[in-house]
Amino acid sequence: MAAASFTAAKFLAPAVAARSGSDRAPSFPAVSAIRPLRRTRPAQRLLAVSSDVLAGNKPAPAAAAQPAVTREEALELYEDMVLGRNFEDMCAQMYYRGKMFGFVHLYNGQEAVSTGFIKLLNQPDCIVSTYRDHVHALSKGVPARSVMAELFGKATGCCRGQGGSMHMFSEPHNVLGGFAFIGEGIPVATGAAFAAKYRHEVLKQSSPDGLDVTIAFFGDGTANNGQFFECLNMAQLWKLPIIFVVENNLWAIGMSHLRATSDPEIWKKGPAFGMPGVHVDGMDVLKVREVAKEAIDRARRGEGPTLVEAETYRFRGHSLADPDELRRPDEKSHYAARDPITQLKKYIIEQNLASEAELKNIEKKIDDVVEEAVEFADASPLPPRSQLLENVFSDPKGFGIGPDGKYRCEDPKFTQGTAQV
Repeated sequence: MAAASFTAAKFLAPAVAARSGSDRAPSFPAVSAIRPLRRTRPAQRLLAVSSDVLAGNKPAPAAAAQPAVTREEALELYEDMVLGRNFEDMCAQMYYRGKMFGFVHLYNGQEAVSTGFIKLLNQPDCIVSTYRDHVHALSKGVPARSVMAELFGKATGCCRGQGGSMHMFSEPHNVLGGFAFIGEGIPVATGAAFAAKYRHEVLKQSSPDGLDVTIAFFGDGTANNGQFFECLNMAQLWKLPIIFVVENNLWAIGMSHLRATSDPEIWKKGPAFGMPGVHVDGMDVLKVREVAKEAIDRARRGEGPTLVEAETYRFRGHSLADPDELRRPDEKSHYAARDPITQLKKYIIEQNLASEAELKNIEKKIDDVVEEAVEFADASPLPPRSQLLENVFSDPKGFGIGPDGKYRCEDPKFTQGTAQV
């Protein structure tokens, strides 16, 4: 689907526009490499997305005479995606070596979505993420060493070691947090978008480019939660500068999206509230970038929100504690063959935007960045115990700090549970 068409087509995506006079449920064309993922009723089905699904199952067109991106843009996209992939692979190694604790959810396979959207944002723009948040933070510019140190629980992490894997936050980069409970970040993102509109219209503090934009990332499982619908309504009612990005990787932990959703086409929930709804191939960074550009431009102009369903796939289990035994081998191999990084690399070389040697230099650079991040995190100190009760109580002389001005947790009796408080 060409991004430029979604404004013109308004609320109907091209693949479904023909349905306007029919009661039949949509059926995407079959993908030869994998059997359809069937729903309970065979008449209604959603198939694994392919690069030709959104074009009506036509053969892929020949390479365009003019590349869709410049050399500089292509290399920026490639470097960011490789950083995300290599960083997550290193996280897996460090987790199994006992350097990280708790649940760690990796982003492998979904890099095209993060890179395609976030690399188009400005510094004042905000993002809100989920528990699968490391790569979103990296794409927004949070240094790899700060993210890795946070994963190690160290004081040099972007949250001083108190956030961990699922709660990345960076005020300087306007990363407003990863959220462990599904859906809870969407109201935060909606509030950030409201603040941007208030600054623009009331305080007259807007930037020359227009409104600051907020992107809310969440998964397919979240799209059945009440907060999602409430925020769609509020965002459209007030024409807030927000993009709701559903990273539909087809599985909510171990629950197939097709088994849990009455209508699996999430993008259609946008038009129900009067906003554009767009479905895009989330395994193709250039297609994601096209759609993202138009959605961001709409928001900056004050034209309101957009709902984007990016159909993608995670290459690992739900978390590093998940043996990943529920998904079919042929399904996993189909998406592995559509690796978004491999596709972009092929495009760059075919379009003569860079040589393979130049791309290998980028990969080597990223390897060094990730190795340095691990060394930095490993050598960093743990947070002091005095940090334990910071930012918990509003009264600085309340429960956390005693009359003498010292933290109560420094009292040995406090940690033993015998202190008088």
